[in-house]
Formats: sequence, C-alpha cells, structure tokens
Amino acid sequence: MIRPKAQERLKCTPDPEKVAKRMGGSSSSSSSSSKDAQDLFRALWSAYASTPTNLKIIDLYVIYAVFTALIQVVYMALVGSFPFNSFLSGVLSCVGTAVLAVCLRIQVNKDNKEFKDLAPERAFADFVLCNLVLHLVIMNFLG
Repeated sequence: MIRPKAQERLKCTPDPEKVAKRMGGSSSSSSSSSKDAQDLFRALWSAYASTPTNLKIIDLYVIYAVFTALIQVVYMALVGSFPFNSFLSGVLSCVGTAVLAVCLRIQVNKDNKEFKDLAPERAFADFVLCNLVLHLVIMNFLG
C-alpha cells in the first residue's frame, strides 16, 4: 500500500492553472508572444524599407544563391548522389557565392564605418575576382 504523501508525489500531470500562477502569467501567453512576434516583424520590415536599392539587390542575390543550394540538397536527397563531386561542387559554388555577396554587401554599405575609404568599384572588383578564383577551384574539383 502506498502512503498518501507518496501518492501525491507520484502525480505526473500538473494543474495548468497552478503552473500559470507559479510562472506569473496567464494561459493566454501564446497570444501575446505571437503579437510580439508580429510587432517585431513589422519593425524589421519598416527598418528594411529604408535600405538602399543596391543593398536590396545584393540581398536578393544572396537569397537566390542559398535557395539554389537548398534545391540541390533536396534533389540529392530525393534522387541520390551518384556523382558526389558534382553535388559538392554545386552546393559549395552556391554557398561560396552567397558568402562573397555578403562580403560585398558589407563593403558597399555606406553605414559601415570600417570600409568607408573603400570605393564601391573596388569592392565589386574584389567580388568578381574572388568569384573567378572560387569557380576555378570548383571547376578543378569537378574532375
């Protein structure tokens, strides 16, 4: 026979109202968190609206490169990875291009004080040269 105190300790399901009182909140915390998330999204979107057009174009390019890499990973998962070098080359090409584009965005951004003396033309030339080197390495890796 189990003692009454031990029986109380064996209860596995807590009362939701007691838990909410202990946590200092109510059971409607999920609705307030979704409202906070919507407010955060609106604040980020309004701040992004003031971003210059050239940075938005670079952002679209980064999204395109990452999306292309994801498509290649999904294709490899569904179909298979027989020429594994080709799969790695394609994904690394997309990811490397996205990383170089993010570096370009950092250098071209006028609000960034570290690259204030760097001309946007020089940053673009660095981007093109690094992409050329990246894709030469990728072509060599293909075999």
